[in-house]
Amino acid sequence: MNHVLRGLARNTALPAELVDRLISVADEDVAASLAGRADLSRAQAVGLSARVARSAVQLVREGRLTALDIDPSARPDAALALLDEGSGKPEWARRFTSDPVVERREKLAACPGLPSDVVKLLAGDADVRVVAELALWAPPEVAAGLAGHPHAEVRRALAHNEGTPPAVLAALVTGEGLPPARRCLVCDREETPFVHDRRCGRLDCDLPPGASCDGSHESTVFDMRLAALHNPATPIEVVTGFAGHPSMLLRWTLAARPGLPPEVSRRLAEDPVPGVRADLAGNPAIDDSVMRTLAGDPDDSVRRSLAHNPNVSLDVLIALSRTTRIGSTLLARIASASPAEVDELAASPVPAARMLLALRRDLPAGIRDALAADPDAKVVKAIAPHSGLSDAQLRDMTRRHGTRIAAGVAANPDATPALLDSLARHHPPVRRALRTIARHPHAPAAALLVCLSDDKAREVAAAHPALPEHVLVALLAGPDPQAAEAAATNPSLPSAVMWDLVPLP
Repeated sequence: MNHVLRGLARNTALPAELVDRLISVADEDVAASLAGRADLSRAQAVGLSARVARSAVQLVREGRLTALDIDPSARPDAALALLDEGSGKPEWARRFTSDPVVERREKLAACPGLPSDVVKLLAGDADVRVVAELALWAPPEVAAGLAGHPHAEVRRALAHNEGTPPAVLAALVTGEGLPPARRCLVCDREETPFVHDRRCGRLDCDLPPGASCDGSHESTVFDMRLAALHNPATPIEVVTGFAGHPSMLLRWTLAARPGLPPEVSRRLAEDPVPGVRADLAGNPAIDDSVMRTLAGDPDDSVRRSLAHNPNVSLDVLIALSRTTRIGSTLLARIASASPAEVDELAASPVPAARMLLALRRDLPAGIRDALAADPDAKVVKAIAPHSGLSDAQLRDMTRRHGTRIAAGVAANPDATPALLDSLARHHPPVRRALRTIARHPHAPAAALLVCLSDDKAREVAAAHPALPEHVLVALLAGPDPQAAEAAATNPSLPSAVMWDLVPLP
């Protein structure tokens, strides 16, 4: 892999003539970078696909190639990608229904808007993998027609499909109104009863670990029910009975379902598995009484999940912040807090609650400034990236709390070059701050040179346009391939250097 050429192919300042030269010498790695360029012309895209055949699919996905540019015989994968994008020719779809390569027929079955005659042929394909792929993406009318398919794998795929009609999903779960499935992937290949060894060492075996069939296709039926529980189109009244099911996986999946009835939520709140209770705690459908029950859960993951619930009461959230490590992510409930609730949080005696508020980036100036002067370091760390803070405030924060908040100050969009330079030169070095400084648009060259000394900040700093030319050239020839690649993407790289990097065809 030529890291420098791959990076250069992503350089936004690359002249069009040099893009042409890169195309003429591109390998697969360089082609992948070139295919993502926003300024790639249609002629260049055609040339790139001719140079590197595998780039054609990416160029199709990027919208650079059309049906006029693709020969389905020479570029079948690109033709299938166009069909998947809804831009292929109908005759291509008909052609691929008889393709001897099963994987191509599978890709075709996943394409939207196929002609009805193509859908009919795919539904009758001799390979169940093709039919199952069709079932996974089929529109409602096609999905309904496949519900009685004799192979359980097709029914399992239908249970995943959110376009499957609710009545069909209900029938898949209960089995009512459908003839029994006659085959599954297990009994297609093995004499039943059979249970697949989870440590199977056979190189020719692709059955899932633990797959089993005693004639009832039990492992596929289980997967089908699990998929239906995940599917939001499955009627809620059909799945609530799984709240007491012996399978932890089914109960766990049910706990995250929208629209859970209160009695089901209350039952799941007493589940012995913490993961079930944690997913329930994050479910916006649970009512306040269940939330208050879960707020006292002994498991930290349950309480943390409840804190992320967008409907949790503010008093419950404040209480949770006292006992639970919630993290530094802006919570949905905090983001939607009313002005009165913002005032309440800002005045809270609980530092963790003030910290949660400080993660917002749209606070009134008075509250922002009060939090910037907070005595608690975690509050100041959270508010430090908030726009509107003055240089004096940012320096005061750093003086009071030092390395604990340096990375937050470095992330402030209003941080001055002088402040960033000061943070970069802090002793001992604050590694997280260096990585933030390396991507800051105000970072001066002197600070970026310091960032180059950090293994993780070096690659980011190498792409910064403020980096001096002689440093960029040195990085291109340096021992760190990732830094060299990043330097090659730098738009400040002189044009003459760019030309010297690309060999003649």
